[in-house]
Amino acid sequence: MKRPCFKLELPFPQPLAGVDEAGCAPLAGPVVAAAVVLDREKFPRGIDDSKKLDLPTREAIFGRLQKVARIGVGMASVEEIDQINIYWARMLAMSRAVEALGFEPAWVLVDGNATPRWQRPSKAIISGDAKCRSIAAASIVAKVTRDRIMADYARDYPGYGWETNRGYPTPAHIRALDELGLTPLHRKSFGRVRERAQISLPLE
Repeated sequence: MKRPCFKLELPFPQPLAGVDEAGCAPLAGPVVAAAVVLDREKFPRGIDDSKKLDLPTREAIFGRLQKVARIGVGMASVEEIDQINIYWARMLAMSRAVEALGFEPAWVLVDGNATPRWQRPSKAIISGDAKCRSIAAASIVAKVTRDRIMADYARDYPGYGWETNRGYPTPAHIRALDELGLTPLHRKSFGRVRERAQISLPLE
């Protein structure tokens, strides 16, 4: 199976940052984005769209990226998601990820069909995480970072299965919502949560 490569990135100037996010669809937790600048002469082998990699492989590549890549991570909170909606929260997280690099890249390639409203050279690439190595690396960093955040939250709010479902609307998570009610980390602007907010006890 063909993996992401540098082919689509070559026309753009260096340093180039690939940007992707994780956590748009879950019912709980933040959306997390990552910006990754790879050294084209020294990068981990096996980089691919994070959704195609198993957990041990993702974790291993994530660890290697920490040593050889320049990385920025940005998040948008549950409160921000509910205030500005998930689309703009995603854009906000990606903007914060690039800012967290600590320098301005010459170009930014973003996974998806739109870039944030920023004043920097950039291009959106649909399915970029399956085509561009830098975006694929960002998808790995974003997913591993968010998965770890949700695993930590699972210890604070047991019973929802966030250590495995990461806040996604699995049957077990929906069942827990009905049985345990909402937490402060649930996105009340999302339909399935909003429906239950009307019958749940007020949040502290």
